[in-house]
Amino acid sequence: MAASSTTSVKLIEDQMSQQGIRKDLDVTELYLSNQGLTEVSDLSQYKLLNRLWLNGNKLRRINCLSINYRLTELYLQDNELVSVCGLLAPLTNLRVLMLHNNQLTKLEETVTELRALQALHTLNLSQNPLAQETEYRHYVIFHTPPLQLLDRQEVLKSEREEAAKLYQQDRQALLETIAFGRRCPGPVLPSQDEGVAMETRASNLTMASDREVANNFFSPPREKSEEAVAERAVKRSIMEFSHFDWSKAPRAEERRMNKGLESNRKTEIVTVKFR
Repeated sequence: MAASSTTSVKLIEDQMSQQGIRKDLDVTELYLSNQGLTEVSDLSQYKLLNRLWLNGNKLRRINCLSINYRLTELYLQDNELVSVCGLLAPLTNLRVLMLHNNQLTKLEETVTELRALQALHTLNLSQNPLAQETEYRHYVIFHTPPLQLLDRQEVLKSEREEAAKLYQQDRQALLETIAFGRRCPGPVLPSQDEGVAMETRASNLTMASDREVANNFFSPPREKSEEAVAERAVKRSIMEFSHFDWSKAPRAEERRMNKGLESNRKTEIVTVKFR
């Protein structure tokens, strides 16, 4: 075992001794910060590990957390990390991840790891070369939907919308064609004089026969919008209902007593239309 690895093991043993912890399963937090470590021994025996501090060391890669899926907070800032490939994907319960002031250069590779973190709330990637890339912030926000705090700044709703426009253009274009959820432009309201003229035209239209009104549905579009509005208003105002004329229906006694006289009386259906 390398000297640095032995050092990490010794640090953990000292912490357990100081806190009176004898079983690995009782370890929930480990403080290994600012120890000059270049690598860390496997931590798989600490299955209930919840918080881990490894900041302020000289770590370039970390491969010691493959089954520590209970981790919720991981502090790796102020190291020399060049990649997190294979490190973050198993840690699906992470809520806080500090990676600032490292040597991470591959934005796409790093974000691919972040996609698995469905509970991630706080992330810091500042002071890395990848943070200088164009649209870095929008790219990270789009691919990590649960994120609420990025580089010590709150993730705003407007930033999420802008990120969606940049990286999901087809879906965004479809959403913009749907009227639900937003106000659509309505018809231009007429002036007072135009309103009087519309009422006059509407009154004239109400005097037309039902056949003429029905035929108006197939008439060419009006040149003026107010004429079309008035005509549609008249069409919508027409109501119709039908009922039986029970006064002409013979009663049971009449059918029995005057069967011959009432043979010509039949029930009629009366249809009424009005505005």
